[in-house]
Formats: sequence, structure tokens, C-alpha cells
Amino acid sequence: MIRVIGGSAKGRRLSSFRDITVRPTSEKVRGAVFDILQGYFPFKRAVDIFAGTGAMGIEALSRGVAETVFIDSNPDVVSLIRKNLEKCGFSAKAKVLKMDAINAIELFINKGERFDLIFIDPPYDDSLTLRVLERIDTNGILSPGAMVVSESSKRMVIEGKLNSMELFKRKRYGDTVVSFYMAVSEG
Repeated sequence: MIRVIGGSAKGRRLSSFRDITVRPTSEKVRGAVFDILQGYFPFKRAVDIFAGTGAMGIEALSRGVAETVFIDSNPDVVSLIRKNLEKCGFSAKAKVLKMDAINAIELFINKGERFDLIFIDPPYDDSLTLRVLERIDTNGILSPGAMVVSESSKRMVIEGKLNSMELFKRKRYGDTVVSFYMAVSEG
């Protein structure tokens, strides 16, 4: 069972899949992530890349984020995210895009969209984490002071310093490693 653990939708149950390829962030890890982010709220615009059940983005909306974009390429997952948004009453504050992560970032670049909170949680057996981080790092979709929260397997080593964002915290929870990056100003 997945449920929202804080904010206005606290306690609401989210639907999930029994499919092993959809790996929702555990309640323990979500709680730890939002405990760390608490001091940086409020965030206006968030994006949940590889959204799965949408739990991270929904948790952000529940805690006061004004708008969240959910990205996933699986049509069944996109339907599930919409269902979970409706259950929590957040459909009007969300946009769900059925597309590849890199293509979604390209869309944001072309539209000049910026975000101040980004969640990245690709499949653990994939090298997408670094590719997505690098694409976010080089294209200007980060608002000043933006935060990027990236989940990966403990077996994946991700560089701490990128061009426009810097690693400021890394925590391990079993096989999951959560890395927190902050956009840094140039100069």
C-alpha cells in the first residue's frame, strides 16, 4: 500500500501496480526526502521524471507545491498517475505527459519552462540517471536555487559536481541512494 504521508492529502491511498518494473519510492525514503526538503519549501513548480505511481510529485503537491508535471513513457502508468491525482484532488494542479524523459526535457527547453524542484527516479538497471542529470544541468530549466532529487541504486556512482548544480547531500536507504543537488549561480 502506498499512501501520501504529509500535507493536505495525508493518508490518501494511491493505486499501484504489482509489476516489478514500476518501483514506487518507499514511504520511508519519501518521508526522509521530504524531511530534508522541508527547510527549502515553498516550491512553485515541480517535475516528477519517471513518475511511476506519481507518489513523489503527489507528495510535493500535498505539501504545497503549486504545480507539478509528471513524466512517464508507459501509457498504463500515465493512466495510473491521472487516477491517483484525481483521488487526491490534484488534477487541476498537474500535467501528465506520456513521453520519454529526454524528449520531455527538450520540450521544456523549447518552451522556456523552468522548475524549482525536480525528482528523477529511473529504473535501477538503467544508465538514464546520469543522462537525465546532464541534460537538466546544461539546458536552463532550473530556476535559481532549484533542487534536484535523484534516486539510484547503490551500485551506480554519479559525479557530485555538474556545471549548474552541485551535490549537497547523499543518503543511502538499503539499495536506494538519494542524491540532492542544488542549482548554483554562475560566476
